[in-house]
Amino acid sequence: MLVQISLLSALSLWALAGNFRAEAAFYSRGDYSNLENLLPGAHRHANLSRTFYGIMFDAGSTGTRIHVYTFIQKDPAELPVLDNEMYHAVKPGLSAYADKPEVGGDTVRQLLRLAKKTIPRFNWKRTPVVLRATAGLRLLPQAKAKALLEEVQEVFDESPFFVPNNSVSIMNGTNEGVLAWVTVNFLTGHLYAHTRRTVGILDLGGGSTQITFLPKSKKTVVSAPPSYIARFDMFNNTYELYTHSYLGNGLIAARLATLGALGADGLEWKIFTSSCLPKKFREDWTFGGLTYKVSGVPDGYAGYKLCYYEVMRVVKGIVHQPYEVKGSSIFYAFSYYFDRAVESGLIDPSRGGIVEVRDFKKRAKEVCNKMTKYRPISPFLCMDMTYITCLLKEGFGFKDSTMLQLAKKVNNVETSWALGATFDHFRNLNIH
Repeated sequence: MLVQISLLSALSLWALAGNFRAEAAFYSRGDYSNLENLLPGAHRHANLSRTFYGIMFDAGSTGTRIHVYTFIQKDPAELPVLDNEMYHAVKPGLSAYADKPEVGGDTVRQLLRLAKKTIPRFNWKRTPVVLRATAGLRLLPQAKAKALLEEVQEVFDESPFFVPNNSVSIMNGTNEGVLAWVTVNFLTGHLYAHTRRTVGILDLGGGSTQITFLPKSKKTVVSAPPSYIARFDMFNNTYELYTHSYLGNGLIAARLATLGALGADGLEWKIFTSSCLPKKFREDWTFGGLTYKVSGVPDGYAGYKLCYYEVMRVVKGIVHQPYEVKGSSIFYAFSYYFDRAVESGLIDPSRGGIVEVRDFKKRAKEVCNKMTKYRPISPFLCMDMTYITCLLKEGFGFKDSTMLQLAKKVNNVETSWALGATFDHFRNLNIH
């Protein structure tokens, strides 16, 4: 499905199609105010391309994903459209290579080979390539994160694609939430329609989780911590969003916190137990380059009630409850919200679906009280489903009846911050 993009984004794409030397100077200055000055030259250029590309890497805590977006401009007088997306992911994430940065760089090099197959050779030099890392690298010691980013920068520099300034960096949590909101509301038509009727987003990654929505009540803005409100201009509108990223409250990090393993030492001999795991379960589990020995409680009890008490410590009093969230309209929920709903049988993997918060609770109870049945899917499924339930109810404060649209894609484009980040790169959103 073709999705129309805004005039400001169109101007940026037209500039990309123009003289490459002017384009390079434009990016090196980091000045997005001179698009109109570049545009006439672009229109006069004999080789004006009608197809444009953007490459965005999402370096998450559990995997590295490449998004190659294709934009088409049918006529210079018309706006370009988003034609399609090529998406591919590899596991584990860059953070798993904290002590082997060159191996982590190699995973990016492999994904770039897919980009070369997707994008025609004559477009390589004018296609920008950008990588934004999220919670996985934010949780690493600074020196190790820096080494990984420098390795990726070397991989980009040796590639045939256009490498702008600041092409490799760690994204802050606020941008992660805002740009995911931009992606979903763009793909659902809310931004293009210039309407104030938008949808909220819930993104559950491995290391962090985000909530972002456009408040309807001024009390939500006034009662929120100042850092939870982000203002930015886009598509001829100014938006004031409620948004926050909780580092350490992503699904995988929450497992560690529930087990009491987050930041623990002596991992070679400690065994971390939980009532959220099957009684006879015991294995080594690796995350972020570290290996943990985890186990059920062999001589104790397991099940939903005890598990809920355990995960509540990870959520209660840590997650802020927005004033109006109990009466909020529908939220789009994706990433691990979607994955675990599929694994537990709540939704169809190809279509997604609308569920209520109480549906997560009901299915979490079933999974936890029948762990043997669900163990082949994942021994952590009880813990994960209970954590999602607790995060939604005790954390954000959603009602049982709050509806969640679970989606992996909208109009065949991934529901993530990556498309929003591509727009951000093209026209430099003014988030403040």
